[in-house]
Amino acid sequence: MEEIILNLHMHTTYSDGSGSHEDIAQAACQSGLDAVIVTDHNVLVTNKEGYHYFGDKKILLLVGEEIHNQARYPQKNHLLVFGTNRELATYAPDLQNLLDQVRLSGGSSFIAHPVDPPLPMFGEDDISWEDWSVKGFTGIELWNGFSEFKTVVKGYPTALFYALFPQFIAHGPLPETLNKWDELLTSGRRVVAVGGSDAHALHKSLGPIHRVVFPYQFHFSAINNHLLLPSPLHGDLAYDRGAILTAMARGSNFIGYDLPASTWGFRFSANNRSGNASMGDEIFVEDGVTLQIRLPESVELRLLCNGKVVRNWDKTTNGAMTTTLSGVYRVEAFIKYLGKRRGWIFSNPIYIRPNPLRRRSIDHK
Repeated sequence: MEEIILNLHMHTTYSDGSGSHEDIAQAACQSGLDAVIVTDHNVLVTNKEGYHYFGDKKILLLVGEEIHNQARYPQKNHLLVFGTNRELATYAPDLQNLLDQVRLSGGSSFIAHPVDPPLPMFGEDDISWEDWSVKGFTGIELWNGFSEFKTVVKGYPTALFYALFPQFIAHGPLPETLNKWDELLTSGRRVVAVGGSDAHALHKSLGPIHRVVFPYQFHFSAINNHLLLPSPLHGDLAYDRGAILTAMARGSNFIGYDLPASTWGFRFSANNRSGNASMGDEIFVEDGVTLQIRLPESVELRLLCNGKVVRNWDKTTNGAMTTTLSGVYRVEAFIKYLGKRRGWIFSNPIYIRPNPLRRRSIDHK
């Protein structure tokens, strides 16, 4: 499998960001990414997708959209939409119809910042997702960089501190979001997790001090998606776009917090007597399934089934367990950084299914 690094959920001057698509491409290229997906609010920007070249480096820039009902207040229920090739913001007032239109257009959809608390001191409302009765979304944004910032700010001094030193913010996905994901997974639904920057590169001033708060390049060094593709990117927009969106919709990816240390090389797989499976795949129990985990650094590791921890390793680069129990298995890894335990890797699940019923053949001789 070929591993690439993708960052998604960012905004340009077409909505409420400060930079252009070209600015984002340059920052992403400097950060060593392979691809980015820009998602401006309620506008599908055309003629921006493609490879951008900077010296001997290149970056693939794709365009999606973050859709929400602008007539609703507060403006909850934001949806990240990819791969539709047509404007769908007009369907925002009816969430189920919006999701249906995404599917009919051949796209994928991810609930943005499912838990997003208010930050009144900066005029930020609670814009969490509320309507969990809808069907047909591909996944959720498990870890959103800006949502987490809103949870750590306790006043103007802490806001200033984190604006100057954003590397201290991230600890992991919000517990409420993790719990909701596990609830959805254990209910029998396939729900893919992605990480999002929610990058705006905001220009802020305090007296004579002017600063770009959370510049694009900072975001691109932090919460990323590592996708596993069947082959390397070809350099062809149509082919590579399809490969990336397909892998992401399948859940062939993990969320890596690359700021403390690169998460490149993490693997989570399963095998039984009939074959192998990776993140996003299903495999039958048969006589037992062996789960294997490989980490690029020796860190705290845990394996979960249906949202419950079933194995815990204090410090390791490898983990393995054989099970005869069906369920939804996923991995979390934690690393020490700047004096605190922080989430480092969150895998998508491997779905271990019960053995299918074997019907006996009947001889009618």
